[in-house]
Amino acid sequence: MKLVIAEKPSVAKSLAAVLGATSRKDGYLEGGGWLVSWCLGHLAGLADAATYNPDYAKWRYDDLPILPESWRFTIAKDKRDQFDVLRTLLRREDVTEVVNACDAGREGELIFRTVYCLAGCQKPMKRLWISSMEDSAIREGFAHLRPGADYDGLHQAALCRAKADWLVGINATRLFSVLYHRTLNIGRVMSPTLALIVQREAEIDAFKPVPFYTVALDLPGFTAASARMDKKADAEQLKSACQGGTATVKKVERRDKSEKPPALYDLTTLQRDANRLLGFTAQQTLDYLQNLYEKKLCTYPRTDSRYLTSDMAEGLPVLVNLVANAMPFRKGIAISCDVATVINDKKVTDHHAVIPTRNLREADLSALPVGERAILELVALRLLCAVAQPYTYAETAITVECAGATFTAKGRTVKQPGWRALDAAYRASMKSAPEQDGNSEDKALPELSEGQELPVAGAAVKEGKTTPPKHFTEDTLLSAMETAGKDDMPEDAERKGLGTSATRAGILEKLVSTGFLERKKSKKTVQLLPSHDAISLITVLPEQLQSPLLTAEWEYRLGEIERGELAPEDFMAEITAMLKELVETYQVIKGSEYLFTPPREVVGRCPRCGGEIAEMQKGFFCQDKSCKFAIWKNSKWWAAKRKQPTKAIVEALLKDGRAHVAGLYSEKSGKTYDATVVLEDTGQYVNFKLDFDRQKGGGK
Repeated sequence: MKLVIAEKPSVAKSLAAVLGATSRKDGYLEGGGWLVSWCLGHLAGLADAATYNPDYAKWRYDDLPILPESWRFTIAKDKRDQFDVLRTLLRREDVTEVVNACDAGREGELIFRTVYCLAGCQKPMKRLWISSMEDSAIREGFAHLRPGADYDGLHQAALCRAKADWLVGINATRLFSVLYHRTLNIGRVMSPTLALIVQREAEIDAFKPVPFYTVALDLPGFTAASARMDKKADAEQLKSACQGGTATVKKVERRDKSEKPPALYDLTTLQRDANRLLGFTAQQTLDYLQNLYEKKLCTYPRTDSRYLTSDMAEGLPVLVNLVANAMPFRKGIAISCDVATVINDKKVTDHHAVIPTRNLREADLSALPVGERAILELVALRLLCAVAQPYTYAETAITVECAGATFTAKGRTVKQPGWRALDAAYRASMKSAPEQDGNSEDKALPELSEGQELPVAGAAVKEGKTTPPKHFTEDTLLSAMETAGKDDMPEDAERKGLGTSATRAGILEKLVSTGFLERKKSKKTVQLLPSHDAISLITVLPEQLQSPLLTAEWEYRLGEIERGELAPEDFMAEITAMLKELVETYQVIKGSEYLFTPPREVVGRCPRCGGEIAEMQKGFFCQDKSCKFAIWKNSKWWAAKRKQPTKAIVEALLKDGRAHVAGLYSEKSGKTYDATVVLEDTGQYVNFKLDFDRQKGGGK
């Protein structure tokens, strides 16, 4: 028997269907000489600090840095049963070979190898490496399984990344939390990303708008503008000098220009466009795309390539044709397919660009959830645009002179709309599409010749102001993360910037959930704004932890480990040395007691998740953002009793599940009474009921 291990049950079912493993068992499928099981994502992860020493359960400066000599893993409680299934299958005597069919990337490699190693398995290992869940791609992948050893470097890089993130997360978070007396989450990618946002806000706050003035001439068939002037008086003087005069054409330049079609999507460029055009967060886009991949409608999501491989060239025209027929916005637009523009073997590493699959032809797209359908249409649009003809136009630049000053005007005449016709049709189909950039000069200018004199019909002074940098949106932040530190990295560095296409969405979500980042809607866009504590954190963090250079350097080093050019232990030694130095040399910033918001007083433990419950303005809330437990001060139940839960009442409810409360109001009698309030939490709703002490004769 051959055992196949996928990352998720849904993927395992698709693989099993192709392999003929149709017999359902407990935690796996069987048939045709195959066993197919799954991991449920990360079944096991690096153990927490207290596993190495019970004293580490408390955060103390004297314990730092915590540097495990031999690393331990723990299996998630809710995934223990599935791990037991996999361990049993891996140890079965009739299993002669194991196939790693987890997602074809760094994390997928780590997920499989961790289970393989924890189960003590040493059986021959093969690797399934596919970019599409189509049946044909699965068959092709199983026909060309690769030796598992080919991916040892990928596993080492993934393991080093996990260990390094653990070391920085545990040690830096504890160091700064202990020194500044509040929980401050520090992360290798998270902190430099936060620094980018804080820096941008500082630039916006420091910005002072500067007014400027231009003079616009109203000429036959077009308007020409002067250069900017600092003084309004100078502009008024020029306007008066030009009024009613003539302008002389000094130069007429005509150039034929062409805009190449955009490249195909990798994950980051798709996330950026989906944020700008559809308002989706990076995480939403990744989730929708992952679902489309598992439904066999799109190729592998976590890719950083924007090209296809040469072996895909032959089938591309057929795919383009069926995608065009499936998309409503392309009606009436001729489709072309220039395959050469999207094929580049040198620019495809682990996975090619994101494109739709041929399964689009049979799929009922109207049955897809709205978000998935929107992402699928965006991916389809990009494929059609990428292979379309260039957008070509004739650009005319005119320079005229009037009253000794120079005025300019630009215009363009479209010769071939090319890929822009599809883009415009897609935007027209949207309810509220953002305006297209760079089309302000689409007006054609009249035919003019040098030396020609033109009457000035009117002149006007236009006032403008320099504008501050814009707040980050997820679109612009993803772009900044992708290029951060790029100029300071070696030319041949494969990965530059903060994080990878696969991890950036998770980083943004963590910054939001930890309260460092807030999404704020402004007009049609959602801005990312740092909290007060985020600004304070970046103020006290040393340069090495907030500079994109550290994580960009790490990504470069991990690439070297992947290729076998750097020993994992050398990489880990660098991380260890950095953390030792940080703990030994960091000094608390003076006056920092005023930097952070005071920590909230904890009144008890959350009955739902075990987190801390603290009093806030409107009630008592669990401080774990993912937990929704709340006792509201003005809930209908308490309002009807004309009572608000006090800190003492809530402390008793959390500790004992009940609290004696005096002076409750009876709507029936209009009188007050004493009773015991009992807390009942359903896991979704917080309810209360009354328990009357009969000995005291309580009652309504």
